[in-house]
Amino acid sequence: MKRTGIRMLVMLLGGVSRLAFAQLQVLPEASPPCVFGGGEQSMVVRGPTARGQPIAAQLHWRLSQTSSATVAPLMEQPWKQLEMLRGQTILDNVSVHLPAVKAKTKFLIQWLADSNRVLGKSEVLVYPTNLLGELKLVLAADDLGVLDPARLLQPSLRDVGVVFLDLNEKPLEDFSGKLAVVCPFPSRGQMPAGLAQSIQALARKGAGVIWIQPPPGPADEITPSFYLVPEGKGVVLVVDPELVANFSDNPRSQLNFVYYCKLALKPTPPPLPNFSRLP
Repeated sequence: MKRTGIRMLVMLLGGVSRLAFAQLQVLPEASPPCVFGGGEQSMVVRGPTARGQPIAAQLHWRLSQTSSATVAPLMEQPWKQLEMLRGQTILDNVSVHLPAVKAKTKFLIQWLADSNRVLGKSEVLVYPTNLLGELKLVLAADDLGVLDPARLLQPSLRDVGVVFLDLNEKPLEDFSGKLAVVCPFPSRGQMPAGLAQSIQALARKGAGVIWIQPPPGPADEITPSFYLVPEGKGVVLVVDPELVANFSDNPRSQLNFVYYCKLALKPTPPPLPNFSRLP
């Protein structure tokens, strides 16, 4: 499974060589990246042009698993010998292996120079690869149909054993299950005429329909990121494509999709945010 890269930023502020370590920093992302465990994650390292005297350092990283009370080191590996001349710019990559996990787990990467001088710390949230498997608990074999002409979701569903009817091979209006998912077509011109009417008719028969929209155009109206439209006995849940973007590699997108499936099956108003659960 391809993994989403984690982007890190190295900033070199310049100055004389005896102050180099104080000026070389790794800055964390605004929020921790979310990735799947059990594979290599590519870190993109960037930095502005060096000023002042040349800088040389042996860089390495240390991976630890964190909890509310402890930090447990797991591994430490060399990264590279960094040599920066005046006028040079940092642009490099480093791969970090993140272990497989059974539940969401927080890891800490420490970026170090020479004799364990810490240049910065980066948090990473690691998720298990079977998030979509939860759908098997709420959907029977004939309950789910997926119209996915660009194959955005279907491969990931198959990977975890979620059974579904391929609606690319069957008219949408003939589907008789509980939940239909309609994914964007490669282009608006490939969208069949009467698709909206077919979705309405399916919902009126009592099905829940998740309709993932194509990317918006510059002249499109601003709409909520997702919203429910009651239709007869069922509902249509309209979803912005960004909420399920990079579906095979993005835990957030898969968690969003599981939530949307449950919501389309049992429409309820969303609760207010529980700020006490925020990390």
